[in-house]
Amino acid sequence: MKDLVEYVVKSLVESPDDVSIEQFEEQNETVLEITVAGPDMGRVIGKSGRVINAIRTLAQVAAAKQGTRVAVELVETGNR
Repeated sequence: MKDLVEYVVKSLVESPDDVSIEQFEEQNETVLEITVAGPDMGRVIGKSGRVINAIRTLAQVAAAKQGTRVAVELVETGNR
């Protein structure tokens, strides 16, 4: 799942080297925290949050195939 989300996010942003994804377990689900460069935040969120919701849906489908649960969170860096 992490590789899938990382591939999609790096394909969207202008600075793929600044993309980092941390994965950890929390209450029976895997949490993926995405951090991107400030100017790329809008590209990942998308209009009305459509892009980040699509990324979440992809991750949930991949997790369901593995029989697990996943949560995708976008961490705001503060430097827009």
